[in-house]
Amino acid sequence: MAAPTPRAKTTGLHVGEVKPGVAKVDPILVADGVQRSFGGVNAVDVDHLEIPRGAITALIGPNGAGKTTLFNLLTGFDKPNAGTWSYEGKDLSGIPAYRVSRMGLVRTFQLTKALGLLTVMENMKLGATGQRGEKFWASLFPPLWRKQDAEIEKRAEVLLKKFKLDAKSADFAASLSGGQRKLLEMARALMTEPTLVMLDEPMAGVNPALTQSLLDHILDLKDEGMTVLFVEHDMHMVRHIADWVVVMAEGRIVAEGDPTSVMQNPAVIDAYLGAHQELDLGVVTGRIPVVEADAGTDAAASASFSAQTLVDEGLAEEEQQEEHK
Repeated sequence: MAAPTPRAKTTGLHVGEVKPGVAKVDPILVADGVQRSFGGVNAVDVDHLEIPRGAITALIGPNGAGKTTLFNLLTGFDKPNAGTWSYEGKDLSGIPAYRVSRMGLVRTFQLTKALGLLTVMENMKLGATGQRGEKFWASLFPPLWRKQDAEIEKRAEVLLKKFKLDAKSADFAASLSGGQRKLLEMARALMTEPTLVMLDEPMAGVNPALTQSLLDHILDLKDEGMTVLFVEHDMHMVRHIADWVVVMAEGRIVAEGDPTSVMQNPAVIDAYLGAHQELDLGVVTGRIPVVEADAGTDAAASASFSAQTLVDEGLAEEEQQEEHK
């Protein structure tokens, strides 16, 4: 698959020295002291994290780093043992997932949540908020909600056309391929008109023919003024589309920064290879799995990360910069 077309990166995102928990110029999401344990194991232990507004942030890390668990906590799908977090300055602690979504923070899942026995259009319309027809008494009087329903359907048609699913609008969601379901889930999330979109492994299980399309749509989200936070294991893709990278290991944030500097950070290399490994990666030729331990899918088990490629790409970019100088 060809690399995505490079677009201008957002710069000047942080304040002061780049380190785990570094302050951002304009954070949209801020988390403090967030902890979640399972049977005595700390799955998430984040001291401080800020997500920059209007940028694409990649959340990476090795097996069992706690990325999906952190996603679940921030979006109200799980409850922490401790900690607070805010979105747009509003405290989200204890707010259920459906209310978080209505506030403009939406997420997708590694395992798509499309309702298979509903059509693609019906799935899209379910994503719209504030529907009058969802209220019991109003639903008994169609004139009260028909106009709004027509407007919602029109907006859904525009999004389906953009995601090249308009020809499938009358088909059951169960008939879609894995990649098409990923597209449907992303399109349905946009029905809420969000400001922050969180994508959990959007490329997992997607064939190469649709991967480029998904990448373009992620970049389009930023161009349309949205903030994106996504989990991904393909470092080549992270390097090309992310403005900022946050690295997790054993539930903690171990590094942050722009993609190039993060790829050469010894803490990141340790996180993937183990602290007792030599940092000279010239002898490393194997591929290291970096998929979420609790993902529970064959697609996740098959994903892998090349530490050698990660470092080589970073060094190659440095050499190119030197040549241009």
